Amino acid sequence: MNGLTGTEAAARLAAEGPNALPHEGRRRVWQIAFEVLREPMLLMLLVAGAIYISLGDIEEALLIVALASASVVVTIVQEARSERVLDALRDLTSPRALAIRDGEQKRIPGREVVRGDIVVLSEGDRVPADATLIASQALEADESLLIGEAVPVRKAIGTRLPADARPGGDDLPFVYSGSLIVRGQGLAEVTATGPRSEIGKIGKSLSGIENEPPPIQNETRRLVRLFAVVGVSISVLFTVLYGWLQST
Repeated sequence: MNGLTGTEAAARLAAEGPNALPHEGRRRVWQIAFEVLREPMLLMLLVAGAIYISLGDIEEALLIVALASASVVVTIVQEARSERVLDALRDLTSPRALAIRDGEQKRIPGREVVRGDIVVLSEGDRVPADATLIASQALEADESLLIGEAVPVRKAIGTRLPADARPGGDDLPFVYSGSLIVRGQGLAEVTATGPRSEIGKIGKSLSGIENEPPPIQNETRRLVRLFAVVGVSISVLFTVLYGWLQST
């Protein structure tokens, strides 16, 4: 079994793209900080600090600014950690693969796996892309990353190739990107990579979901706007009354 040649693999990689989940660029620290500074509660604290400074109460102003700064730093650190966790999950869905190319077994990056590649699967390996088994020996896979069920499913070669097969079924010849081989070994021909794989379809559907702010955040913003309007109105009224009293 010779597998693809290096030339064929390079041509398919250029035509179909890398075997990786699409994702937006990683946010920089200044972008995270900008998003944090837009929070209405933080803005209210900063305004309160400015008011204390204008009143000459430097100690209270410094305390408020210090608390606000600590909140910003903690949020930035947590968001940066979340970004690293997401990167780790993307790496998990694109592991290194043992593929047969030019008649030899070669260890290649998961991003370079292409449709038509013959991959060698052994116990402990993560499947680099959706594939169909062409040889198998007591192969079982943990597909909990796709279906949430931790019980391994049996894999078997057969002539029955249902077009609507889904992850989680026993005795089917299909293995899926991101699943873990927990027993046996086999050979599989890659049929789908990157966003065309089952896990890629899930990622694409999730990327289309719009994140709505939680109700408490909306309520906080409403209260901050209300306090701002009331505060400005009282300040204007106080200024007008003070000017009128001075003139009389």
